[in-house]
Amino acid sequence: MLKAVIFDMDGVICHTNPFHSIAFQQFFAKRNLNPTEAEYVEHMYGKNNGYILSHFLGRKIEGEELALLEDEKEGLFRDIYKSEVDPIAGFMEFFAQLKSEGMLTAVATSAPKANLDLIIGTLGIGDQMQSQLASEDVSRHKPDPEVYLKSAAKLGVSPEECLVFEDSFSGASAGINAGMKVVGVLSSHTKNELPTCDLYIEDYKNLDLVHIQQLFN
Repeated sequence: MLKAVIFDMDGVICHTNPFHSIAFQQFFAKRNLNPTEAEYVEHMYGKNNGYILSHFLGRKIEGEELALLEDEKEGLFRDIYKSEVDPIAGFMEFFAQLKSEGMLTAVATSAPKANLDLIIGTLGIGDQMQSQLASEDVSRHKPDPEVYLKSAAKLGVSPEECLVFEDSFSGASAGINAGMKVVGVLSSHTKNELPTCDLYIEDYKNLDLVHIQQLFN
C-alpha cells in the first residue's frame, strides 16, 4: 500500500540542470577549463559534487577542499537560480492533490541543504514535507539507498510503502536499491538512460493519485 511519496529535487521538482551547467561553466572558467555539454550530461547530471569536481579537476577532491569548492559552486548556482525557481509543469497541482488525500511527502536530494531551502522555501511547500534530507544528512551518496532508507525511517513507513520520483540513473538506482517503487522523470534523460522504473513521466500534468496507487496493486 502506498503511504509516502519521496521526491528528488533537481530535475524532479524543478528543472535546475541548465542553471547548474551555467554555474559550473563560471566555476570552471575561473580555472581555465571548458567542459562540453556532452561531458556535463555524462559526468554532472545526477552526480554528487565530490564526483563532479574530482572528474573535471582531474584529481581526488575531498574533505575541507571539497567543502570549500562545493560552497563556491553552489553559491554561484543559488545566485543564478534564486529569481528563476519554477516547478516542472503540473508538479504543484499534483503535490496539492497528494496533500489533500493525506499522503506523506518528502524530499531527498544530493544537493546541499542551502539549495533545498531555496527551492522548497520559494515554492512554499516546506511545511508540507514530513522529511527533508540533503547531502549533509548522508555519508553515502546515490546510488547508495541511504537517503531513501533514512527518509522512510523518518516518515515512519517501510520502503515497500514508498514511491520515489527520480530523474537520473544514480537516483533511480538508489530508489530501487532501497526496495521502493520508482517513477522516472524524463527531464534530463531518456528511458534508455535510466534503470527500469515502474513508470515514466515527462511532467506531472496528466498524473494523479489514482494512477500512482495502481503501481501498488
